[in-house]
Amino acid sequence: MSRYRPPPPPSSPYITPEGAERLRRELDKLWRVERPQVTRAVAEAAAQGDRSENAEYTYGKRRLREIDSRVRHLRKRLEVLVVVSQPPADPERVYFGAWVTLEMEQDDRDTRYRIVGPDEIDREPGYVSMDSPLGRALLGRRRDDQVSVELPGGVRRFVIVEIEYASTAPHRGKGVQHATRPGAPRSDRGSSLPGLAAETNGKPRTNS
Repeated sequence: MSRYRPPPPPSSPYITPEGAERLRRELDKLWRVERPQVTRAVAEAAAQGDRSENAEYTYGKRRLREIDSRVRHLRKRLEVLVVVSQPPADPERVYFGAWVTLEMEQDDRDTRYRIVGPDEIDREPGYVSMDSPLGRALLGRRRDDQVSVELPGGVRRFVIVEIEYASTAPHRGKGVQHATRPGAPRSDRGSSLPGLAAETNGKPRTNS
């Protein structure tokens, strides 16, 4: 039997301005603060002699590998991320960044989620990746739509009660692209979410 496993599908590159800023801060701290500290600790431990029984040296080398791996990941990820800093053209539908209030048909209980990118689902309670089963089921839906989602506990049915978007000021930073509102100029190549504006050959267009 072949051991080949197909690579997982690429995760969506969209992120909120706050999420992108958090990744940049993490990268800066790892590279400018933590890595130099661990490097010095490893050098001091190595100077003590026998490295094979030196727990501080072994831990320090392992931690350096972890830091370098994370730094490489963050640098590559920040190069492709698209920061979504404006609400969509059609705020009546669920798109990236929406706060969605759902009513569970089984018990009439309301739950509120925000649709975000996979890089920031751990930032706040209630954040759900747009790549998750729930996120995919909600995208493009309207208020009062019914959705069914296959979850670990079985199929759950929801009704969309409310869709809201937070007002976010335009945000610019290095290493990321930005999706903008319709008609706004873009400084990066034309990538956008459904309902957001992009440019093709210099002419604005709005995705549906």
